[in-house]
Amino acid sequence: MVEDSPIVAERLRECLKEVPGITHVDTLNREATAIERLLRGDIDVIILDLHLERGTGFGVLRSLKALDGRRPLAIIFTNYDLPEYRRQALALGAHDFLDKARDFERIPTVLSDLRAQRC
Repeated sequence: MVEDSPIVAERLRECLKEVPGITHVDTLNREATAIERLLRGDIDVIILDLHLERGTGFGVLRSLKALDGRRPLAIIFTNYDLPEYRRQALALGAHDFLDKARDFERIPTVLSDLRAQRC
């Protein structure tokens, strides 16, 4: 996950424990470190905040588009549920766009459904 709020990251980590098949969760808080980690490969899912300590989730999505081979599932998880942000994220390849204020409980279902569709 790429999230700059430690409180949100911990709550998200707890939600991810409910998702079958999730065995390891890295928590990063900057665009550059997220991109660096993506380039190493072996990531199935990335959950991105849009506004990071340094950079944006949009920058990470742009880097995902440039990856060869199988790209990780990308889910935007943000406090900024604005139509223009949603459109931009989906155009850049995000698989879903969730609102932190109301969608925490949906994360396990959304991830399970997206992973099942991919198989």
